[in-house]
Amino acid sequence: MTTKTKGRIFSGMRPSGRLHLGNLLGALENWVALQDDYECVYCIVDVHALTTLTDGHEAREIAASVNEIALDWLAAGLDPERSIIFVQSHVPEVMTLHTLLSMVTPLGWLMRVPTFKDRVRQMDETEESVSYGLVGYPVLQTADIILYKADTVPVGADQVAHLEIAREIVRRFNNMFGPTFAEPRAKLTETPLVIGLDGHNKMSKSMDNHIELAATPEETAARLKTAFTDPQRLRRTDPGRPDVCNIYSLHKFFNPDDLKTVYDECTTATRGCVDCKAHLADGINKSLGPLRERRQDLAAHPERLKEILADGAQKASAIAKETILEVRERLGISIP
Repeated sequence: MTTKTKGRIFSGMRPSGRLHLGNLLGALENWVALQDDYECVYCIVDVHALTTLTDGHEAREIAASVNEIALDWLAAGLDPERSIIFVQSHVPEVMTLHTLLSMVTPLGWLMRVPTFKDRVRQMDETEESVSYGLVGYPVLQTADIILYKADTVPVGADQVAHLEIAREIVRRFNNMFGPTFAEPRAKLTETPLVIGLDGHNKMSKSMDNHIELAATPEETAARLKTAFTDPQRLRRTDPGRPDVCNIYSLHKFFNPDDLKTVYDECTTATRGCVDCKAHLADGINKSLGPLRERRQDLAAHPERLKEILADGAQKASAIAKETILEVRERLGISIP
């Protein structure tokens, strides 16, 4: 990678299949922009996906999901010539560092993590207990960041607290064994809340209120036809309220030059919801057209995708091996 001056970024996503508009607007566009100023390390964190498995079928789906998310990343503009793009499990040193960090991380720190406490509350009577891997999730997350000597993590304002435990683990390690890692700092990025097609919840695959980046134009239009709009607009002749309509909020991203027209026509009932959804579908399909073409081309050449991920893993591994040697020396377990 070309040497940048602002530091090294690390960020990752769990493989959960094809990405959607919320992923693009909430993270991917920021990641692409960061490549201009930072050394970027972007990781598909498949080991993290194992922490919440419920059966073997889910495990078998992970590999396919890895390929889907990699296609979306590359099609959206993540550049293997400017960033390290790889799969977490392809660099096994992360598991080594996870184990070593777990030796110095107090259990109490992990049990107070809000996401862990939420998971415990969500358990049903069929579950015996929370897995050890889920308890140690923040330790593995810390290993992800510092294994590659990243000093910056792009997060939204609501995620800053999640990074604090990584800083605490690093601080404790450095105090015990000498300065080894930089405390990762948050790079606050604009992460707009993208509401899903139900008009209420954040866009997500689990809620089935999403539009996939890889959807065809026809699929996009069909999904939008089901979208929730202004609940008080019962008839075509009723004036609408754009400020409470999720279709209007999506126009802001995909038809920004048409906002005044959309607003005026909606509030005067000269535009119906069906027409508005069709207009939005056109905007989304036009905006995502180049991305979808790149994705189709990559999908048609799976060997190219495999090469990109292998090359990324090789670059990441070179950094990781040096870090593990340094950590082993600090701990007094260096290889003779």
